[in-house]
Amino acid sequence: GGLRELYLRKLLPLEEHYRFHDFHSPALEEADFENKPMVLLVGQYSTGKTTFIRYLLEQDFPGMRIGPEPTTDSFIAVMYGDSEGSVPGNALVVDPKKPFRKLSRFGNAFLNRFMCSQLPNQVLKSISIIDSPGILSGEKQRISRGYDFCQVLQWFAERVDRIILLFDAHKLDISDEFSEAIKSFRGQDDKIRVVLNKADQVDTQQLMRVYGALMWSLGKVINTPEVLRVYIGSFWAHPLQNTENRRLFEAEAQDLFKDIQRLPQKAAVRKLNDLIKRARLAKVHAYIISYLKKEMPSVFGKENKKKELISRLPEIYTQLQREYHISAGDFPEVKKMQELLETYDFTKFHSLKPKLIEAVDNMLANKIASLMSLISQEESNMPTQMVHGGAFDGTMAGPFGHGYGEGAKEGADEEEWVVAKDKPAYDEIFYTLSPINGKISGISAKKEMVTSKLPNSVLGKIWKLADCDGDGMLDEEEFALAKHLIKIKLDGYELPGTLPPHLVPPSHRKPLQTAE
Repeated sequence: GGLRELYLRKLLPLEEHYRFHDFHSPALEEADFENKPMVLLVGQYSTGKTTFIRYLLEQDFPGMRIGPEPTTDSFIAVMYGDSEGSVPGNALVVDPKKPFRKLSRFGNAFLNRFMCSQLPNQVLKSISIIDSPGILSGEKQRISRGYDFCQVLQWFAERVDRIILLFDAHKLDISDEFSEAIKSFRGQDDKIRVVLNKADQVDTQQLMRVYGALMWSLGKVINTPEVLRVYIGSFWAHPLQNTENRRLFEAEAQDLFKDIQRLPQKAAVRKLNDLIKRARLAKVHAYIISYLKKEMPSVFGKENKKKELISRLPEIYTQLQREYHISAGDFPEVKKMQELLETYDFTKFHSLKPKLIEAVDNMLANKIASLMSLISQEESNMPTQMVHGGAFDGTMAGPFGHGYGEGAKEGADEEEWVVAKDKPAYDEIFYTLSPINGKISGISAKKEMVTSKLPNSVLGKIWKLADCDGDGMLDEEEFALAKHLIKIKLDGYELPGTLPPHLVPPSHRKPLQTAE
């Protein structure tokens, strides 16, 4: 509620006065503030976009077509609905409850290639997913679309919470159209995540090369490639072809799920951030338009002056940056702005109205800050809204939960102490370290423990966990536990922060107290 109020009262008047909507982005509607978090998927043909959605939902969706051929040449909004069905684009853009009304400006060629797929799926109660047409390599693509593909992508990018770029580890290739598409996400870097899919179809060495090549190619199109989070894995429900990286893939899928699951919590902040970006652009736009108006002659030579101003736009930018202390990054792209300006009569533009600018400054300086703290309060009081259902439920508990029964969690659901099975071997070593009264000193223990070649910081942690009674010595059970923890670490697992109950040596367990 609060955000929309702010927008209507403070920012919209400035946008309307300087024709922001004709130049940059249509007015925001109620649905833009109310809608669920959206995830946009972008990738070349057969990088597995549709299959990825299916993997998340664990269910087919209406209008889904999967195949190596250019199948998905539509934008499909996959959303929650009480019954299964699909809604064509022309009907979608007149539905006030959906955030798509402003897409009508892309015309029929686009609307015929846009649909909403509705189904009763738990995952979609918290997020909506936008599947985009597969991007072809080569030039033949651009001619056949009939609408401005990159502009549509940009429209979505401004409104979604996550942009997931999918690449195929098996055949990495970034075509011109894909580069253009990625460039249309300029300024939205914080929303982008990269998925390197089908990573089980190559071996580890190839995977490293592909990963390097991917980062290098992305570095040429995205300003901040170093911040990009890349998830490597095989995001479909098929057996892995190459199982050597199974644990890596599991951890990566886990991280990606966590990222998507947090979207509902972060949605309010995301909307706020997008409104701030928009407000800054609207201010800059007002300065540009009013400057052009001010420079126009009242009677003669209007056309020539207009031509001159358009070609001088880069210098005008620099002048405005200095005059109003605005960073160059806040300005719209020069070339695009020059093209748009061609069609306008500059004398019809409005001159600068400080009041309108002040309203927006006041919104940015005071209102937004108080909203921010309000939102973070709401967030801390809110039961965490998490995405559930589909693939997200397979990752939580049970024997196939991430890391279940592995490393320090091994033996958690068994009666017997898990260390016991290797204890005879550990005992042999223990007795070569000449224990006194059944215990070995820290010095003797250290001599043995450093043979593992683990760094001291790790061995220190293991010592703390193993010396259960904290007497600075290890008895034979504590020593066996230390060896077990070393083994866990050498197998590549993390050490627990505190010793879980099932690892505590039997003679150090407290007898269960009966309630008084």
